[in-house]
This record gives sequence, C-alpha cells and structure tokens, in this order.
Amino acid sequence: MIKLAVYGKGGIGKSTTVSNLSAAMAEKGLCVMQIGCDPKADSTASLHGGTKIPTVLSLIRKYGNDFPLHAMVCEGYDGVICVEAGGPLPGQGCAGRGIIAALEKLNQKGAYETYKPDVVLYDVLGDVVCGGFTMPMRSGYADKVLILTSGENMSLHAAANIGMAVEHFHGRNYAELGGLILNRRNVRDEDQKVRELAEDLHTGLLGSLDWSETVQAAEPLNKTVLEAFPNSEMAQQYRVLTETILHTCGGTLC
Repeated sequence: MIKLAVYGKGGIGKSTTVSNLSAAMAEKGLCVMQIGCDPKADSTASLHGGTKIPTVLSLIRKYGNDFPLHAMVCEGYDGVICVEAGGPLPGQGCAGRGIIAALEKLNQKGAYETYKPDVVLYDVLGDVVCGGFTMPMRSGYADKVLILTSGENMSLHAAANIGMAVEHFHGRNYAELGGLILNRRNVRDEDQKVRELAEDLHTGLLGSLDWSETVQAAEPLNKTVLEAFPNSEMAQQYRVLTETILHTCGGTLC
C-alpha cells in the first residue's frame, strides 16, 4: 500500500486532479481510497455523482464512537472508496483538529485493514500548513507529499510553504516530498517558474496538466473527466500522470 498526500492552494484544482488520479488508478485495477481533508467536504463529489455523503466529523458529533466503519465510506466510480473528513460547525472548533479527529477515527475503526487499498490519496487544503493540516504528513499516514501548483504567484507561494513544511518535519519520520505537479493556468513563463521551484525544493516535476475546457465540461455533470470523457486528450493526461506517480512513488504498484 502506498499513501500519498496531495497539497495545494485552495482553488488550484486539487480535488479535481486527485479525483481523476483516483479514477485513473482504479481503471488500472488498483483498489483506491480517497480521503478528503477539506472542511468543505467536496473532495470526492465527482466520484459519486455529487451526492452528499456523511462526513466522519458529522458522525462523531451525532453518534460519538457508536457507528460502524461503513457509515464513513461511500463506494464511488469504478470502486473508489470515498471518505470525507468534514469540518466543525460554522464558528465552532478548529478545522485542523477536525482532520486529526477524522483520521484517528479511520485508524481506530480499522479502515485500512478492512478495505486493504493499494493506494490512499489524501486531498489536503494547503493554504495553511499547521496543526491538523499537517496530520496526513505524519508517520503512519502518508508516505509521500505531492504538491499541486500553477505558475501564479499565490499558488507558488503556497507550494513553497508546503515544501518547507515537509523539509521541517523531515527529521520526525514524516512523509517525504514526492514532487510537484503543474496544473497550468497559462500565465507567463509558467513552466519555468514551476521548474525553478522544484529545483529550490530539491524535488522533481512529476508532470503537467493543461488548462482544459474538458475539465470544465465534466464539472457540472458531477463526474471525473475519465468517466465523462474517457477518450479525451485530458483523460489521457491524467493517465500519463498516474503512470509517473505510480512509477516514482508506488514501486511495485506500477
């Protein structure tokens, strides 16, 4: 089993990218678990038609510990196992602590042992890299951190902060930095800027994704590109990126 935490600035297309990677990995016959670690609880929406699924935190608030593992899980497209951590009630509590509680509950309920995923993908908001938002990086959770960025200044700034946080935790047996993914926004010198950031962080560029109207067309359908437009050029880009990630981070899963 390989566990990958995907970080990136809010609005960079992280959930869209992670969901399409999940679909591409499932297409290869792998058992995939995607865990949304964003209080909005919409990471996995395109994998199950946009239906609202119970979040781990909402179940904890309602039942304490008295609920079964399967209540936290929804089977999505091509068998992808979907989980949403959720967040606190508006104006109450800390979103970071919510992520900690949710991931600990998954461990307590034996999620990994029960479903035996080949790949676990954590979709993590990366604007803030502190407290519970670093939980997926911790020992026993992710093995590698992947950072999604564009060439826009704020996205690059967030990516740099995430990379520095990974480096800061290096001595604590936390996850290692696995590389950057460029999600293009067609800004000037975009490829060069992201490659320079990868060099500064002493990591590699795993691949790039073009800005595409195909992605925009799949969104209102509440489907991934791989489900809605499986023969599209964009679907192929997700497949190529998946192959690179599995080869670089997944070892025997290739």
